[in-house]
Parts: sequence; structure tokens; C-alpha cells
Amino acid sequence: MKKIILVAVIVFAVFYFLKQKVYKPYMWKKAINSEEHQLQVGSFIFSKETGINGSQSYQKYYFIFKVIEIDGDYVRLSVIRQLSQKDNLKEGDFSMKSDQYQNLKQNIKSLTITPILSSDLYKGDGPSLTLNDYLLNKYPVLKQSRYYYEDIPEESKNKGIPKNPDDLEMYFSLVYSKKEIIENGKLIPWTMTNSFNGKPSLSNYSKNIDLIIN
Repeated sequence: MKKIILVAVIVFAVFYFLKQKVYKPYMWKKAINSEEHQLQVGSFIFSKETGINGSQSYQKYYFIFKVIEIDGDYVRLSVIRQLSQKDNLKEGDFSMKSDQYQNLKQNIKSLTITPILSSDLYKGDGPSLTLNDYLLNKYPVLKQSRYYYEDIPEESKNKGIPKNPDDLEMYFSLVYSKKEIIENGKLIPWTMTNSFNGKPSLSNYSKNIDLIIN
């Protein structure tokens, strides 16, 4: 009986190893080279991770990103969010619930998602990140859906790394490695943290990519 259990454990371990190290990378490479799932400006990137919540227990966090710029190996993302309503303010880290995440995986291409300039999110009456008259007047499509992502002006895209060192930290906010996305299906950020030579480096922190949709 012990031998049977041992063999079963070994078989399961081998199967798990092959799935993680062979099958999943193969399927990722196959998907990333297809038109529907290749990385490009405008892509939606779905990511989920396990983290610790306020009660020190583990839970899943779900995020959806929009690719707004690709400059060499630098891929700039913006989180898909929902504007709050005046009488129902949203809180938290902008992660989604599982059912909302799964629903958007099925319907993201048919949903109205508005690009809003970062500066506009803090204009108008009421709290920031809240649907108000200013935003409705400038972005009328918000009447159809409160989903949005923060965008940057077109003239600011693909201009390379800023020469002013004071601007580097802001530049590398939500900027990830194109190579790591394509080759390993991971979101690994470029960062200026712990930079000793004034040059960006890849972080040790990563998120697994669940899916890319165009």
C-alpha cells in the first residue's frame, strides 16, 4: 500500500512538473504568437496573484491592465477601473472580485472603456476618481460605462527615458519588461529602486499573466 501511495505521489509530482515547465510555457508561446493574444499597444492583460490581506490571511487579487505604450523593452500599463459614483465611493487597491474578472474576460472587447488623461481625474466637483459633470462633459461615453483607464498624452509617448533624474521614478510607474511578458508570461517591473548607477533595473517581484486579449 505504501509503495502504491509513493508511486502515485511520484507520478503526480512528475505530471505537475511537466505541466508547469513544459506544457504551460509551450501553450504561452503558442498564444503570444497568435493575432488574438499577441502583445501590442491596446492589448488587455489579465493577471491574478495570491497575496496577504489585512487579516494576514491569503486571498486572490485580480487585475486587468491596458497596454498604452511600448518603447523598446518598456511596456507601460494602466489599470482598468470603474469611476466611483457620488453616493457610492470605491475604496481599496483597484483589484477586482473574481466574478467581475471572469465576466470581463468574456466581454472585454464589447465593453466601453474610456481612456482618461490622468490630470482630468482630479478635476471637477467632488472626490477624485468620481464620475462628475466635468468628466461627463469631456468624456460623454462615460454615460455608457464607468470603466476607464488612466492615459497619458500622445505627445508624451515613445519619447524615451527622461533626462531629468527627478522624473525617472514617475516614468517607471507601471512599466514592465516586454521580454519577460513574451518569453515567460510574467509582469516584471522596471524600477529605479536601489539603483546605484542611475539606470533602471528589473525588480525581483513579478506577477503571472493569466491572459492577453486584443
